[in-house]
Amino acid sequence: MAEASLAATGKNKTPVLKVTGLKKHFPIKKGILSRTVGNVYAVDGVSFTINEGETLGLVGESGCGKSTVGRTVLRLLEPTAGSIEIDGTDITSLDKASLRAFRREMQIIFQDPYSSLNPRMSAGDIVGELLKVHGIAEGEELEDRVAKLFDRVGLRRAQMKSFPHEFSGGQRQRIGIARALALNPRLIIGDEPVSALDVSIQAQVINLLMDLQKELKLSYLFIAHDLAVVEHISDHVAVMYLGRIVEYTDKKTLFTNPQHPYTEALLSAVPIPDPTIKRKKIILEGDVPSPINPPSGCHFHTRCPYVEDRCKVEEPVLKEIEPGHVVCCHLR
Repeated sequence: MAEASLAATGKNKTPVLKVTGLKKHFPIKKGILSRTVGNVYAVDGVSFTINEGETLGLVGESGCGKSTVGRTVLRLLEPTAGSIEIDGTDITSLDKASLRAFRREMQIIFQDPYSSLNPRMSAGDIVGELLKVHGIAEGEELEDRVAKLFDRVGLRRAQMKSFPHEFSGGQRQRIGIARALALNPRLIIGDEPVSALDVSIQAQVINLLMDLQKELKLSYLFIAHDLAVVEHISDHVAVMYLGRIVEYTDKKTLFTNPQHPYTEALLSAVPIPDPTIKRKKIILEGDVPSPINPPSGCHFHTRCPYVEDRCKVEEPVLKEIEPGHVVCCHLR
């Protein structure tokens, strides 16, 4: 039911990415024989669709599994279960040779602009590396392509020979964006791409990403914990808690009419730049449960202010309460 509901939100449009029932469990091994004694349920049944030219914001607290979703979609991590469709082709069972063609369709922008760039390579070599690896360009053609990518992301061509330590944090992230654009992908996954930057630089990078999306019809999976940034860039938003999506809808509805208690708590913590406006903050009690041993029933019941007996034993399912608005809660 969850998969059908989330898939329905993208009908009548071209789905660039469709994820259904995605799971990623990391085994816990102990002893001399390295026997599996348990699992970390990092991603536990996630489904969503991203259409051409749209952005899905994936939000939640640290440790909820957001980044694991992004890396599993790219098959940097192998999924435990579920399907990942790129333009209608399920890539979960493809071997390395077959997957190579799809690598050009999807790229990633990493969170840390410092550690994600090779300090031994010049900026031009970093951006042009993918073009070399995939046999797309060499020599003067390669240099010309890299120069155009530098122009596109707001860097000077003269900086192509500079090394990462010679750039500011925002400039390094622009190099990361240029690298992601090198193969003309259709899908880019941003793994908290602005969280390590100053606020003023964040705005510049976000505006750059939005301009590139309009120009190239890119689709984004934008992973973040800053809801203000997500509101600015996203078309739809999925809220994750302990490896599962608990609410999914368009950004306007989410920010004006949140239905899941966890979403309400997240939004209540967003600062309002107007001291005359008062808003009650919802303080969640307790800590996030361990993904090794998640609570029975609703995973959120240990911290939910509206918890009922039913929530402790019966697992809720995602249900569509309004067209395009899906919530996983017994009370909705």
